[in-house]
Amino acid sequence: MGSKPCSPLCHLFAIAISFLLAKSVASEEENPLKSCDLFKGSWVFDDSYPLYDASTQCPFANIGLDCLKYGRRDKMYLKYRWQPLGCNIPRFDGKVFLEKMRGKKIMFVGDSLSSNQWQSLGCMLHSSALPSSNFTLETRGLITTLSFPEYGVSVMFMKNGFLVSLVNRTLKLDTLRGSDLWIGVDVLIFNSYHWWTHTGRLQTWDNYQIGDKIIPDMDRMVAYKIALTTWANWVDSKIDPTKVSVFYQGISAVHYNGSEWEQPSKNCVGQTTPVEGGAYGGGTPAGDAAVRSVLSNMKKGVYFLDILLQSQLRKDGHPSVYVRGGVDCSHWCIAGVPDTWNQLLYTILLHT
Repeated sequence: MGSKPCSPLCHLFAIAISFLLAKSVASEEENPLKSCDLFKGSWVFDDSYPLYDASTQCPFANIGLDCLKYGRRDKMYLKYRWQPLGCNIPRFDGKVFLEKMRGKKIMFVGDSLSSNQWQSLGCMLHSSALPSSNFTLETRGLITTLSFPEYGVSVMFMKNGFLVSLVNRTLKLDTLRGSDLWIGVDVLIFNSYHWWTHTGRLQTWDNYQIGDKIIPDMDRMVAYKIALTTWANWVDSKIDPTKVSVFYQGISAVHYNGSEWEQPSKNCVGQTTPVEGGAYGGGTPAGDAAVRSVLSNMKKGVYFLDILLQSQLRKDGHPSVYVRGGVDCSHWCIAGVPDTWNQLLYTILLHT
């Protein structure tokens, strides 16, 4: 028996269903935040990358992070794009970003990994939106500011690796450093971890303080969590989330032990490709649990830039021997991995 022909009402119903389905798909494409976890995925080869040439399009970047300028010959590390599971994220557009941020202040607060991301964002903006336009770069006190006058946008970096105060080699776990300078900023991106792991000559503190009590020694990750809680309490008490966007940059992986990616190498030297797939065998840094615990207990909304997995998979993205002295398997080449952190920052700001 043949099927009945569709009535005019049936046709209208079918058209309506098709429209709703198409709208749903379009909505997911327009807002990837609704359709997937941006921080789970893998690195895929993309010949359209990198987004810029640091040597010719980024006049203010730290030359120590321009790996090509310091003699790196392999260029595959520039050709990988982060692909989240279940969705696509928009390609970074500097003009769109600057229009979205017109008249606003953006500040990165943290250690040299924050500086890494700040420099990357500056390069991305200058190269994609304003290669022939003016910018200003100045340092005053604790803050270095990159400004794009045409848009009234300031992108700042404040070096502050502990977030809490360090006075006479004492870490004051209940006192923030420079928090008065965070007031009036529209987008704040905080980071703190790597300095807490320093030992030997790199360790810059001898003891801790809470209130009037001096503590000669304590578990570092306990101290780290107390400091993060001090920061979180400031955010909860001082920030209006309807006016200010606050991000916390998660832990950036280091690659000093080849066994973590099942290779005999001692470190990242000579690595030219990412770890394949979306899993890493090296375990989780000690501070990760503290970060997640503190953020989960905050009253105000903070966007967690969970860059841990992305960075773990990129054993190939470090300056390694292409720096002045030593081996650097902690920081990242520019162009490179931090560009993705900013692409995710861009995605979140555009869709919230």
